[in-house]
This record gives sequence, C-alpha cells and structure tokens, in this order.
Amino acid sequence: MTVTKKIPASKAAGFLNKIKTTGSGLKPRICVAGVEGIGKSSFPVWAKNPIFLMSQGETGIETLIDAGQIPAVSNIEITTWSDLVNTLDELIGSEHDFETVVLDTINGFERLLYDHICNTQYGGDWGPRGFANFQQGYITSSVEFEKMLAQLERLRNEKNMMVFLLSHIQVKVFRNPAGADYDRFSADMHKNQWGLLHRWCDIVMFFDFVTVVDEEGSRNKGKGGTKRIAYTQRRAAWDAKNRHGLPESFSLGATAEEGWNNFVNAMKKGN
Repeated sequence: MTVTKKIPASKAAGFLNKIKTTGSGLKPRICVAGVEGIGKSSFPVWAKNPIFLMSQGETGIETLIDAGQIPAVSNIEITTWSDLVNTLDELIGSEHDFETVVLDTINGFERLLYDHICNTQYGGDWGPRGFANFQQGYITSSVEFEKMLAQLERLRNEKNMMVFLLSHIQVKVFRNPAGADYDRFSADMHKNQWGLLHRWCDIVMFFDFVTVVDEEGSRNKGKGGTKRIAYTQRRAAWDAKNRHGLPESFSLGATAEEGWNNFVNAMKKGN
C-alpha cells in the first residue's frame, strides 16, 4: 500500500511563495586555466576593485607590478590553508570596497590544503598508513575544499563579489569510455577537487597561444606564436564551459587590458 504524506496548506503556501522566474543577478564564478606565461594573473587585474590572494610562492603579480606591466593592485601572500580560510572569513565579515576576489593560484592553495590535512589528520604521515591510505587524504581534503567554495559563495551572495580562480595546467590522459584514450590539457589538480571546482564555476576558460603545425617529412613541427586565444567550450584537447552564452573563443589581444575588454564585450553579447 502506498502512503501519501500531505504537506500542510500553510507550509505549501510558504514554499510556493518562493517560486520565481528570474535569475539570481549574482556575479559569475570564473576559473581561468592556461599555459605558462599566457597572462592568467594579469587578466583579472582589470576587473572592478580586485584583491589578489596569492598562494605561497605564486607571487608573479608582484613582479608584474614592479615591472610596470600592470597597475598597482591589492594583494596578499597566503602561506597556510588556515590563513586562507581566515582571510576569506574576514572579507565576508568586514566592510571593504573590493568587488572581485582572485585566488592565484588554486593549485597552490590545493597544496596548502593537503599540507594542512596531512599534518592535522594524519600526523604528518604522507605514506600508505597516513594521507595516501586508499586515497583517504584526498577524500578528507574534499570536505574542506567544499567549505572553501562555500566561503566564496558567501562573498558572491553577501558582498556581491566576482570570483576568479587561476589554475596551472598539465597534459593528462583522458579515460574515454566511448573509445580510445587520448591526451588533453587539464587543470593541474587532483580529480576530486577539480570536479568540485568545475561544477561550481559558471565559466571555465582555457587560455592558449595559437600554434601552427608544419609537416616536415615524417614528423610534425609546432611553431608557436604570440596570438593568444581564450576558449570557452569543451573540446577534445581541453576542458572548458560557460553558462553565459560566450562565443566558442575570443581573442585575448596584445595586452591584458585588451583581453579583458574583449571578455567584457563577449559577456554583454552573451547575456
């Protein structure tokens, strides 16, 4: 016998009153992954009132400022996972003028997360009896990684901030369930954390230089160029996505500012 539980009319009315036909109006959650030297860090410098949270050793933004390549921008180097959590809490709970938060790079913060989990949960043991035991360290880390994403979500909801996460890449073998496996560019992150991040982001862009391949006898030779392209849709060679109707690709121009303006114009057309 099937038992149907009725929702009291008072509660049903409360749920129905929450129905809407509009979006959230929140600013996008964006991940930029790209090859070295492509301009990942300089790209969001041109967003509105950004603050850069730099993971330990990822201080390229300081070099760009010193070299006069970009204007001065607020930045802080973060050396532990606890400091990242506390910094995000402070941005959530205090009054400030920042409108964009940039994590540069998410790979660096991932390493700080693993250090934190290994030291606090496994007594500093990275071996098979500790962090590496049946991948338990990575599974435990996912819980804390999701909490960090929840903090970033609060910055969007409570502070109306745009979120940028910058990522290094590496070539990985893609396990293709529909055919032969193949190599592709992917974020240099553990699959657990990358999966959480990829699902959470509204836009994942892959930045690359245009490469021309010439056939020379039995071998192909790649000739690099200076033209930079942002890709916004997934292809066999890279991972990308967007929920804003962006074109499949757009030029990053000759400068970071030009690339940013092209992105803004693409967003306006898409929305």
